[in-house]
Amino acid sequence: MLDLHKLLVCHHLLDDKIIEDFNRLICGAGVDKGKLAAEFIEQAEKLGLSGNIIKIYILYMLAHKNNCVSYAVESSGGKIGASLYKAFCHDIAIINKLLVVKPSMVLDCEFLDDYEPTTANTSPAFNALMNNLAQAESIEAKADVFIDYYRTYGSGDMADYRAFRWDSDEDELVGIKHFEAMRLDELIGYEYQKQQLRDNTLAFVEGRPANNVLLVGARGTGKSSGVKAVVNSFFDKGLRLVQLTKEQLTALPVIMERLRTYSSKKFIIFLDDLSFEEFEVEYKYLKSAIEGGASAKPENVLIYATSNRRHLIKESYNNRGADDDDMHRNDTLNETISLSDRFGLIIHYLSPNQQEYLAIVDGLLRQHNIILDKEELRVKAGAWAQEHSGRSGRIAQQFVTYYLGQVLKK
Repeated sequence: MLDLHKLLVCHHLLDDKIIEDFNRLICGAGVDKGKLAAEFIEQAEKLGLSGNIIKIYILYMLAHKNNCVSYAVESSGGKIGASLYKAFCHDIAIINKLLVVKPSMVLDCEFLDDYEPTTANTSPAFNALMNNLAQAESIEAKADVFIDYYRTYGSGDMADYRAFRWDSDEDELVGIKHFEAMRLDELIGYEYQKQQLRDNTLAFVEGRPANNVLLVGARGTGKSSGVKAVVNSFFDKGLRLVQLTKEQLTALPVIMERLRTYSSKKFIIFLDDLSFEEFEVEYKYLKSAIEGGASAKPENVLIYATSNRRHLIKESYNNRGADDDDMHRNDTLNETISLSDRFGLIIHYLSPNQQEYLAIVDGLLRQHNIILDKEELRVKAGAWAQEHSGRSGRIAQQFVTYYLGQVLKK
């Protein structure tokens, strides 16, 4: 008799009420079949699950709920012990027998054999898992597919989300559900800067030496977009983003230690639009985290920051003037510029000239299959820049949004 209570390392599946009720049903216990079928449907719609509703739900839970194997893969940098592997294969053999059970045989609902949700799950991670499982024939091969999934994507929120924020109240990572899905090749212009960012990040995810990065320059030039896009580019190589506010820098030691435990993943701690006033001391935590703290920065963590300032800490003429009452004026000056010097790679973004600005507008319009005559492009996009705050990638995007929303409707 099939019984999930015989599971060794995947026993967590029974913590889910739907799976527990299904297990009780196949073991002969009295279960309300209609209610159980309704619960499967509710989850299929919520999660976008297609096909044999019992099979797909069990596989989804196995992929997304942390278990002993997923923890081992994370904490060991992708490895798993021989004994734990045997225990996992034991569990996969039990689960595999359940996957051939047709819902129509136990729930009396034939359409659940091949359910079609209103909106299908489009997660690249989960779809890759399903495709790989379909090609795996032996129990060991199926176990290997799951282990590789945990190694590449993780489990739980780590598999679902590309980016996270830090919840200071709970001291937890929280997934950002609607993270921008842009790619580097969708960003127009600044090819040299994008290549620097791509090369450094590729070295990082491949385990080669890589630098912390400061992206500095004019506003609206795509610094933040570049960081988000490069994270999307390397998601399937285990890269994740953790966005922090300036105020959360005091929690960096705690956050670093938390990220250290996910040793099979790589993390970019992202600090957007970063700068400090003279009286703000949070920068000291950032200096310590980058270089010089008692606890070394985890090898799986880099810090990327964007700023409009080359020197992140505001300087005043009092720091330089002869009337300054600081006995060690040079030390004070060095302190204000030492933070930006901690970033090994500084990528500069200058405001685009007119030709570069028009090229950005043209490229963005072409993404919507719109090609303007060069003169019309120059006049309309140029007038837009003059009426706003000058030429930049952001102003170009705003013009394209205006053009798509207003001009095309006429």
